[in-house]
Amino acid sequence: MQNPGSAGKWTARHLDASGAAHRAIHVPPSQSPAQFLGKEHQVLAVSDPALCRTSGLLQGRRMGAARGPVEVGTHDLSDWSSCEGRRDSHRADLVGARLRRWRRGSALLCSQAVGSCCCKCSNVFNLIPRRQTEESQSSLEAHHLQGQREGLPLSEGDGHLDTCRIPEVPRLLYPKAQLLKPSRVDVLVMTPWFAPIIWDGTFDSAILDAQFRDTTIGLTVFAIKKYVVFLRLFLETAEKYFMVGHKVTYYVFTDRPADVPQIALRAGRQVVVLHVGSYRRWQDISMHRMEMISNFSRQRFLHEVDYLVCLDVDMKFSDHVGVEILAPLFGTLHPVFYAADRQSFTYERRPLSRAYIPRDEGDFYYAGGFFGGSVPEVYRLTTACHQAMAADQAQGIEAIWHDESHLNRYLLSHKPSKVLSPEYLWDEQMLQRPPLLRKLRYVAVPKNHGEIRNR
Repeated sequence: MQNPGSAGKWTARHLDASGAAHRAIHVPPSQSPAQFLGKEHQVLAVSDPALCRTSGLLQGRRMGAARGPVEVGTHDLSDWSSCEGRRDSHRADLVGARLRRWRRGSALLCSQAVGSCCCKCSNVFNLIPRRQTEESQSSLEAHHLQGQREGLPLSEGDGHLDTCRIPEVPRLLYPKAQLLKPSRVDVLVMTPWFAPIIWDGTFDSAILDAQFRDTTIGLTVFAIKKYVVFLRLFLETAEKYFMVGHKVTYYVFTDRPADVPQIALRAGRQVVVLHVGSYRRWQDISMHRMEMISNFSRQRFLHEVDYLVCLDVDMKFSDHVGVEILAPLFGTLHPVFYAADRQSFTYERRPLSRAYIPRDEGDFYYAGGFFGGSVPEVYRLTTACHQAMAADQAQGIEAIWHDESHLNRYLLSHKPSKVLSPEYLWDEQMLQRPPLLRKLRYVAVPKNHGEIRNR
């Protein structure tokens, strides 16, 4: 129903076959057309076209938006007197139409609330993002991409109803979860914002594999300069442990495409070599990684894969890493700081930097070598981090841990929907393995950093 005084002009035509005459009455701006229902004017049409369409009695047509009187069509009163027997049923239809519209609006609001809670609060159940053509005005990034062939698809974090769909799974046999016997009591398994923290024993791979069975995962890895020597072990162990049974595209960013090794791949998996330039300092390579992922997300990843997993290359897989990690946005606890207090985190502490985090803020310290999410969310993350680094560079500032510092700043204000435990990133040479780490899934390869980084 239009607000009094702000409605435009409407005409309405009775759909009855009687062909009765019509006349108009004027409702002052201080009053609503609804106030006339049931009064001496016997109004059959109101200024809300949705009611006209829903009632089945009236048809509204927008004539123009202007403040002032609302023109409302009615039966001629003499015609009304001949229709006395139908008056109550007509009024009842109008009231029924209003009730149906109210219920429909309430249902939509409830659906949006559920979708918003599902998509923006926990994100636990948002499993399959959509790669459909759809325009989004919800962010500057989406606006920037409107000219693209497909546009930026809405992700789970956008709160669109269709993105909260739960995939159907086939009949499975698995042990029942015991509500009063949690699988892990030695570690935190849920963040304060209801994001699960993924540890061994907290998930069932069979159920998750069924839910994600039609998902395509992209893995980005940078093999610049001498780091290309780590590619063979990285890819061979990925084929053994990473997303087994799912479609995977390995996106290898390198300045040495001829040195990318040829390895045997499982069905539905491929290596795509992306030739990029090099930089003199390893810090520059690290910082430009965000820019390159952002650019390629816009150009091709949005159209090719559902999720992106962004990893360091000087590592190897040593145990299962599957779809349990997938979420709209996820980060990984840094193995050095997972048990530390926030004052010990090596955040960027200079207020002039865009990566600045005060000492009394911070949830966790996330590692720069393992993060990801749906392609639109990774695009937003990498674009924001790249822009922040560019702003810092213009001020002559370089964050203490480069892209990792900006990643932590972003994930502080954009809470990840899943957090991976240190099982997913560990260094056996630097750290002693605690009993709570039942598995080590992705571990550092021994190397001489000074020899590798600057050559």
